[in-house]
Amino acid sequence: MKQPRNRARFVGYAVVLAGAVLMFSPFYFMFVFATHSSSEIFSMPPPLWFGNAFLDNMASLMRHIPFWRNLGWSLYTSVLQTLLTLLVTSMAGYAFAMYEFRFKKTLFAVALTGMLVPPFLSMIPTFMTMDLLGWINQPRALYVPGAAAALGVFLMRQYISSAIPSELVEAARIDGCSELRIYWTVVLPLLGPALGTLGLISFIQAWNNFLSALVVLRSPSMYTLPLALRILQSPTNSDWGAVMAGSAIAVLPLLILFAFTSRRLIDGMTAGAVKA
Repeated sequence: MKQPRNRARFVGYAVVLAGAVLMFSPFYFMFVFATHSSSEIFSMPPPLWFGNAFLDNMASLMRHIPFWRNLGWSLYTSVLQTLLTLLVTSMAGYAFAMYEFRFKKTLFAVALTGMLVPPFLSMIPTFMTMDLLGWINQPRALYVPGAAAALGVFLMRQYISSAIPSELVEAARIDGCSELRIYWTVVLPLLGPALGTLGLISFIQAWNNFLSALVVLRSPSMYTLPLALRILQSPTNSDWGAVMAGSAIAVLPLLILFAFTSRRLIDGMTAGAVKA
């Protein structure tokens, strides 16, 4: 009886290990190719270990694009979008979880339809709105529209419904607290796991955002990093060594962030999963 169980466990570990290797291999080759020239990357067989062309690739990268400026814009817009998303969605989730008002379920269902709409369908309305506001080629055109994320509203509503008792809110009201003070001093400090999870998701999505930047940004000096790296790619002459070097630097913060926060991400995503 014990031998079949050990065999099944070994097979399970082997499958998990194979999946991990399969998922990690693109990142490994990206870092390896970042240290090789374009000719070496397309040689047969391709390089499997690190080379010594990383500094040359970085020099080529900075000749073609204002790399550090683009990196700064990515960081700026990602941080602001994350903070705005946490504020707006936590307030919306608190309202849906703790208040009773007319058409509450209908409005919540409408809010969730945002998760069903593919992003490319909103390209033209987004551009028209940003143009009407005069925000074309402005960073605010990236972080303001993404603040009211449907996933964030759903996650916050579920977490508040399951983790924060309504009696606590009622007690604060009896003590004379205003609704804004209840949210800020009572509810918000208890949202740590949900805020951490949503913050990670929002930051990663904002950091990797390419489509919105392509629609609303015009000047290369205002590009975020994913859009700026696209300049290096052409049908006839692409400096893939420089592209890989820039991509490696761009993805490294996300890998480090996820490595240290993956448990919090999983815990936050499962919080409130048993209560509708």
